[in-house]
Amino acid sequence: MRLSALPRFGTDGERGSSTIEFLAVTVLMLVPAVYLVLTLAQVQAAAFAAEGAAREAGRHLAQADSFQDGMATATRAVELAFDDQGIEVDGARALAVECSQDPCLSPGAHVAVEVATHVDLPLVPDIVRDVVPAAVPVSAAHVVAVPQFRETA
Repeated sequence: MRLSALPRFGTDGERGSSTIEFLAVTVLMLVPAVYLVLTLAQVQAAAFAAEGAAREAGRHLAQADSFQDGMATATRAVELAFDDQGIEVDGARALAVECSQDPCLSPGAHVAVEVATHVDLPLVPDIVRDVVPAAVPVSAAHVVAVPQFRETA
């Protein structure tokens, strides 16, 4: 029997396609995974900022001399917390305050602070944003007690 008479395997039209298949499958799996990681990182950063903003805004309010001064510094604290994470937020719109007593900063009162905003999904074109909601809501709440033995004005 001659060697040329033996059947040759792999000669039925499959030449070099494994590289193309590997690249196609890699791109099809890698692009969504990278997008998911990018999106989750932005949502986590916003959640971290909202939690810190709520805590600091409550602390500033509870220790302020007046409610107006407290709201001014609390609003700035919210903007600063989000700015640290690279997110631009209007502190006055994101901050909501509810007091347990009137006046709000009475000794022993509780101040509930909520910070709420939304995170836009990355790389979503404006055409899609008009049709489909392309933002994730993020919020955090914190309750702080006004010191019992503080001076009242």
